[in-house]
Amino acid sequence: MKTSNIGIVISVRGSVVDVQFANQLPSIYNILRTGNHNEIIIEVLAQLDTQRVRGIALTTTSGLARRMKVEDTGSTLKTPVGKEILSRMFDVFGNTIDNGEKLEDVQKRSIHQNPPSLMRRSTKSEIFETGIKVIDVLTPLERGGKAGLFGGAGVGKTVLLTEMIHNMVGQNDGVSIFCGIGERCREGHELYHDMKEAGVLPNMVMMFGQMNEPPGARFRVGHAAMTMAEYFRDDEHRDVLLLVDNIFRFIQAGAEISALMGQMPSRLGYQPTMSTELSRLEERIANTDTGAITSIQAVYVPADDFTDPAAVHTFSHLSASIVLSRKRANEGLFPAIDPLQSNSRMATPSVIGQKHYQIAQEIRQTLAEYAELKDIIAMLGLEQLSPNDRAVVARARRLERFLTQPFFTTEQFTGIKGKSVSLDDALDGCERILKDEFKDIPENALYMIGAIDEAKIHQKEAKDAIKSNAA
Repeated sequence: MKTSNIGIVISVRGSVVDVQFANQLPSIYNILRTGNHNEIIIEVLAQLDTQRVRGIALTTTSGLARRMKVEDTGSTLKTPVGKEILSRMFDVFGNTIDNGEKLEDVQKRSIHQNPPSLMRRSTKSEIFETGIKVIDVLTPLERGGKAGLFGGAGVGKTVLLTEMIHNMVGQNDGVSIFCGIGERCREGHELYHDMKEAGVLPNMVMMFGQMNEPPGARFRVGHAAMTMAEYFRDDEHRDVLLLVDNIFRFIQAGAEISALMGQMPSRLGYQPTMSTELSRLEERIANTDTGAITSIQAVYVPADDFTDPAAVHTFSHLSASIVLSRKRANEGLFPAIDPLQSNSRMATPSVIGQKHYQIAQEIRQTLAEYAELKDIIAMLGLEQLSPNDRAVVARARRLERFLTQPFFTTEQFTGIKGKSVSLDDALDGCERILKDEFKDIPENALYMIGAIDEAKIHQKEAKDAIKSNAA
């Protein structure tokens, strides 16, 4: 029979708890339990000397006092894995939070796992279609890669993420895992009901560490979701779509823990260990010989400043960066993706093909020329431009309108039916606009449509309406 290792609380400062053990010192990352009903959970983060450890509480420390007994569980934080977890919602401790039946006899794994070795990783580059025109054409995502949705507050990161879940879960046989780090519980509640109505919940797992929870819980929820994703990739040999909202909150939770632990902050108040903490999580997202974990992560950019260390460090891990622009959102161009700032390492002729590459380059060039001409138009007016430049402006404005798209997840607010567009249809539309096939069609006919031929239908409907009104 295993004898329990008992210590006593010697100090409590907010979420930081120092514990003294007379016999055996717990290992780093071990879970300690204390409180009147063992309800307070502490993770060991530092060994101060031969008898004292310092840990961070993953729950509230309300009611904790000095001299209270602490039990070393002898193991790290574990999360449930297996087919039983599908269609369920969890917290960081593996408890179900969807008011459903409690999970019994489910396999559990430590949340602290090593990334797959280089030998096990796949070197094949494949495109991951999303059904969203502007992403598939200009910033194609990689199967088994990491894509970031960068933007400040209120530019549509969560809406875009939810739309991707809707499109991908419907068309892929894989598993989707949604990890909410430090975001609003309202979003989790809405997402759960949306996925249930869409009928995609049976292939989905959700895990949340909300903004009202202590920093320790928010910091570990990403690792717990990652462990679930690794099970489906390595044991079930399935493709996994891991959605993280929001990776900035993970970095922020790490900064809070670092400050509580008394570490000297580095630039702009961030923790000195930020790059290693982020790498420990991000490097586990990989494409192996058994399956792939494709990750799409929302990244909040403080004050829209892309030079912020959190944004800079996250950029370095990604295969595609999708930048959301407040200016485009104000113009009503949704999704508000800035095509000139967004990029993908997949956008090369060897991966996407010569035709796709050339169309994408031509679109970027047209939009870049239009951006340069905007100042002249603002000062002198469109009439002062040469016929050549006017043609570029017309082309660019039609491209901007065509690259907007009605979303399934916003149907109830906009009243416009959502549309998923194949890559071939999106490329065909852009190519035809670049060849001036639609120069006689009003810009508005291209706004919020799916495939390009809908524009002609819209124009015909508008003409018929005018005729009937005149009659």
